[in-house]
Amino acid sequence: MGKWSTMWLFTKKSVTGALIGLTISDRYGFIVPVTGSSMHPTFSACDARFPGYLKADVVLVEKFCLEKYKFSHGDVITFKSPTNHKQTFVKRLIALPGDWVQVPESSEILKIPEGHCWVEGDNAACSLDSRSFGFVPLGLIQGRVTHVIWPPQRISQVERKKAIERISPH
Repeated sequence: MGKWSTMWLFTKKSVTGALIGLTISDRYGFIVPVTGSSMHPTFSACDARFPGYLKADVVLVEKFCLEKYKFSHGDVITFKSPTNHKQTFVKRLIALPGDWVQVPESSEILKIPEGHCWVEGDNAACSLDSRSFGFVPLGLIQGRVTHVIWPPQRISQVERKKAIERISPH
């Protein structure tokens, strides 16, 4: 009976831990490795395969901002791709609904429609962002990146950088 008792206790603790972890990641926040070089120098690029993840910046994403879409210009956010729901991006929030934004390397000025935002990578030459796929619906945003938590030598808070010269408020 001792063997079954131990297995039952292990199973109960595992299920309880999984449920607590799921609740935390669903309601409060989660961690995500940053791949690619579109956010360089803010985040270190890495290889998407397993050993590369060990060198990647791993970031903490909080979800409290989703409650009433409490975002600010310059926040770094994670969101689902507007063109491929299986892809998740990490980009900087440049413009919010009602703002006017000048498209980089262009004289084009666009008004951000209600319920949408404009995002760009910090490394424009290597970034797939709003310049490629247009406005991002606010409903695709998964959270705000607040801290780099891995590797240990890069642990820090993520800085908010605003592109003030390219944005006109409503």
